[in-house]
Amino acid sequence: MRKPVVAGNWKMNGSAESVEVLLTAICAELVTPGPEVIVLAPFPYLDKVSSKLQGSAIRWGAQNLSQFEEGAYTGEVSASMLADFGCAYVIVGHSERRGLFGDTDELVAEKFCAAQQGGLIPILCVGETQVEREQGRTLEVVKKQLMAVVDKAGIGALTGSILAYEPVWAIGTGLTATPDQAQEVHQALRQHLVGLDAEIAANLRILYGGSVKAVSAGELFQCADIDGGLIGGASLDPVEFVAICRAAE
Repeated sequence: MRKPVVAGNWKMNGSAESVEVLLTAICAELVTPGPEVIVLAPFPYLDKVSSKLQGSAIRWGAQNLSQFEEGAYTGEVSASMLADFGCAYVIVGHSERRGLFGDTDELVAEKFCAAQQGGLIPILCVGETQVEREQGRTLEVVKKQLMAVVDKAGIGALTGSILAYEPVWAIGTGLTATPDQAQEVHQALRQHLVGLDAEIAANLRILYGGSVKAVSAGELFQCADIDGGLIGGASLDPVEFVAICRAAE
């Protein structure tokens, strides 16, 4: 049975004080959480996150990484650097990286491989824009994004990794895909992988991300192929985030 996951993506938010307050509140409530709980913090706060969560039931990671391991790449952060701070996870291919910073499918695949080579578990994000959905291209787009990684790394690389479906039109907009819309895409992604390796497809955890709130989480997480959530804005509110984690139990 697939263990549910709730991952909180803080994006470019926080301060030393707010991180302390947020983690204190979350740790007090999630002493022995049912789902796997992850916080994904901005680079400058990884030291504080590592210190605060050491020995807790909550794991942590980063929101991006370089495709390079070391060298003359000013401003970049490698997988081994993240591992030094106890990171277990890293996001690759978030729609904001794709849309705002030009991360192509090929670059996302390189970052996925770099994460695994550095001992991190990649959380691979795929998702369509509003225009692509209106054109009826949702499944085409998400399968292409997924297969860019599979073609480079091999189907076996998905073992132990996490996939996240995040419709771009539902991120930070307040819009949320209906459970039926989300389940349709999750099921299609899993079925697509069945043809490559049925066991990997069955065990792969697929998260939904896109303005998830406590009020919508329960119904989303009840869907057969939705194994938890990649939570954005709501992860900055400890009450909301804990409620979402409870919904995933």
